[in-house]
Amino acid sequence: MTAVDSRPVAEHRQVAGRVTAGARVKAFVSLTKPRIIELLLTTTVPVMFLAEGGVPDLWLVLATCIGGYLSAGGANALNMYIDRDIDALMDRTRNRPLVTGVLRPAEALVFGLALAVVSTLWFGLLVNWISAWLALGALLFYVVGYTMILKRRTAQNIVWGGIAGCLPVFIGWSSVTGTVSWGAVVLFLVMFFWTPPHYWPLSMKVKDDYERVGVPMLPVIAANTVVARQIVVYSWVMVAVSLLLWPLGYAGWFYTVVAAVAGGWWLWEAHALQARARAGAKGAKLKEMRLFHWSITYVSIVFLAVALDPFIS
Repeated sequence: MTAVDSRPVAEHRQVAGRVTAGARVKAFVSLTKPRIIELLLTTTVPVMFLAEGGVPDLWLVLATCIGGYLSAGGANALNMYIDRDIDALMDRTRNRPLVTGVLRPAEALVFGLALAVVSTLWFGLLVNWISAWLALGALLFYVVGYTMILKRRTAQNIVWGGIAGCLPVFIGWSSVTGTVSWGAVVLFLVMFFWTPPHYWPLSMKVKDDYERVGVPMLPVIAANTVVARQIVVYSWVMVAVSLLLWPLGYAGWFYTVVAAVAGGWWLWEAHALQARARAGAKGAKLKEMRLFHWSITYVSIVFLAVALDPFIS
């Protein structure tokens, strides 16, 4: 860790005496990054419907969601513990609880490790052990593979680090079937190719933050035209992969139509971003966040179609 580590500690000493219990509870919740977990559950639950071919056991859905929240929350807490030095220097993260001093680093570390243990036992005892090991694998890959190894060393950080965010698809499928099938693999790959073009537009927006702390996100080390080209390539592969559920026999016409229309809109936005980058647009004129916001809507629409397809097609 760098010398900036002293900042969160110093600030904690300044505010510790006036932090209320409610503020501390809120801070522990924020360590889990609830908004990110909401997206992970958006991909987990619909897969359970597809795996079941209808409505899965609702207790199983609830148990899987709780386990998924605990596991992802533990990973996010450990991520904030490890990244507290650079979080203190980035505008986007300077209000996180370890930076403001509402929580001590040791508290975040213990909290994250506790969630990792509890979530693994929760999955193993209440869902199944295949799902438990997959959840633990996702946690370890995010904390060790992405946060500790890839993030500060390579522009491919989000490409391979994004695997952790794809594993909830396998967790949802295995929670119902006790195994993983080609249908789950297809949806895993959809999320794998979705992650870079989802995150790179945001990185383009806040690249000054990443450059300041030496994190080599692709927009930091490459021109906007290069980033936009990569976004288009990944987008085309993602849309093509999303359509494989139909020929493989895992989805019918409803999912296929929805995935094609949503994918077409995505490609329109991706190519529009590339056109603006080629024209030299910068700042607000680049409008990179249009694709970022649409990417979240895209996942919600496509995975909702995954859940509804067994009842309509």
